[in-house]
Amino acid sequence: MTEIHQIPPDLIDPYALSRDRSATDDQADAELRASISAQGLRHPVEVWHFPEDDAYGKPYCYGLISGYRRLAAARALGWDKVPAILHHPRAAADLYALMVAENEMRSQISPWEKGALIARALGSGLYPNPDAAIDALFTSAGRQKKHRLRSCLMVAEEFADRIRTPERLSVARIERLASAIRAGWADEVHEALPPPIRTTLEVQWRAIEPVLAEALMPPRDEADLSPPDPRAPRRRLTIRKLTLTRELTRSGWIIRFSGPDAKSPGLIDDVFKLVDHWLGES
Repeated sequence: MTEIHQIPPDLIDPYALSRDRSATDDQADAELRASISAQGLRHPVEVWHFPEDDAYGKPYCYGLISGYRRLAAARALGWDKVPAILHHPRAAADLYALMVAENEMRSQISPWEKGALIARALGSGLYPNPDAAIDALFTSAGRQKKHRLRSCLMVAEEFADRIRTPERLSVARIERLASAIRAGWADEVHEALPPPIRTTLEVQWRAIEPVLAEALMPPRDEADLSPPDPRAPRRRLTIRKLTLTRELTRSGWIIRFSGPDAKSPGLIDDVFKLVDHWLGES
């Protein structure tokens, strides 16, 4: 039977590990505090004891493995002791595996958060390569889930700090971004992606949807089309004070004109004349 220890919350470092959950929910936290206040803490937090020569030093004696929100609630309620399961890991990699296993069981973390956690574990030198990290952190994952986790890692590494509220990205959107990266369109997505400051995820997604649609188009039939332009895909052309950008929509292609010279109605008239001369009957 697992022994439950009573440990002062102030002796537990909640950030000893890089957490796998980045999003917070104030309302959910308030509800958890009310539940714990009324019914007590039904699920202990999980910790490990720092070695005597550990660099973390005082005032902490323990590192938190799982139960971040429960520990925060106990502190907010002024508890002087919190029930805790004390683990004795052999290596730092075991700590991350324990944290992921507990959160996978209790409350699903988002695809982005999984990818970001794998990236941090790799950056810390805990694992030699992505496959080793995924195998160790997500031990029960099947073949298809491991493929999704590789996509999550790829997207989290490529678009770190570039996407607003990335934890809200669905699995389907993560896979579309990963497919665009694999197709060599990462630079084009970055170019189309608005800065995350003072915007929303939906605004950003609408901005990159045309790029993703083009990136994931089926290969062209070389037998029916002229030889491809070696510079393709050429999405943007800038001539002095005029920028032309092509975008794929549900009904076909559009060419967007922007820049100071795009405000001239005569320019659009000239473009129509050129297209008519090029494609129309002479």
